[in-house]
Amino acid sequence: MELFQHIAPLRSQLQCWRQQSQRLAFVPTMGNLHAGHLSLVEAARQQADKVIVSIFVNPTQFNDPNDLLSYPRTLEHDLDKLTTVCDAVFFPTEAVIYPTGSAAAVSIIVPEITQHLCGYYRPGHFAGVATVIVKLLNIVQPDYLLLGEKDYQQLLVVKRLVADLQITTQVMAVETYRESNGLAMSSRNQHLTASQKETASALYQQLGQIKNAIGQGDRDYKTLIAQASQRLQQKGFEVEYLAVCRDHDLQPAEKADTKLRILIAVYIDKVRLIDNIACYLA
Repeated sequence: MELFQHIAPLRSQLQCWRQQSQRLAFVPTMGNLHAGHLSLVEAARQQADKVIVSIFVNPTQFNDPNDLLSYPRTLEHDLDKLTTVCDAVFFPTEAVIYPTGSAAAVSIIVPEITQHLCGYYRPGHFAGVATVIVKLLNIVQPDYLLLGEKDYQQLLVVKRLVADLQITTQVMAVETYRESNGLAMSSRNQHLTASQKETASALYQQLGQIKNAIGQGDRDYKTLIAQASQRLQQKGFEVEYLAVCRDHDLQPAEKADTKLRILIAVYIDKVRLIDNIACYLA
């Protein structure tokens, strides 16, 4: 496994691999790696000859400064996990990615899809995500970019910017990796107590309940959302949003739509959790 903190030597190595007709897959992360991240790396390995992982805590996607300060930096632990499963790790400093400073950096805005759901509750978040992804894709220039479906809105944002900016990288979605009780794997899960983790399994259960109701012909999305929200509130969740959307653009679903995505964001105590599932109708 090769380690890189600067752009020039990384590009030199990647160019060598390309000259050998090696296909490159890229997995961007913010570190604090868990089994969900490693499932992306495994999927990347199946897709390409060489796998590159980045570890960079991107300051521009945090709309709460306290979240940025408290985000775990576990580089040595992360590198240990990656040693046998990837070919290169890029772990730049902020000065490498934002040479003029993050506050003065060029920002990329993806319209429409970033205006609701997480985009509404976390203003500026997706501009930060879009900007750093374009920077990283420009540096690595991979054949494949692997992203998890857990951050589904982010996945669509990246697909949109890759298409609009005519970037040749193929974006590949990887199914959400879940804990044994159905809870979507997330770095935030480490902030939950054992009891809260068990309670949090209700998120996936409620998404499944809505999906089953829709599959049985219930198209009263407003009522389904209200009922599920009430059940979650009774379990102690603060529901930020729960929505039934069109799968491809996350606009509110209508009765005639057949490819749906059910998305949720909640707080349990002070920990924010998100999840989603697909609901495809015949």
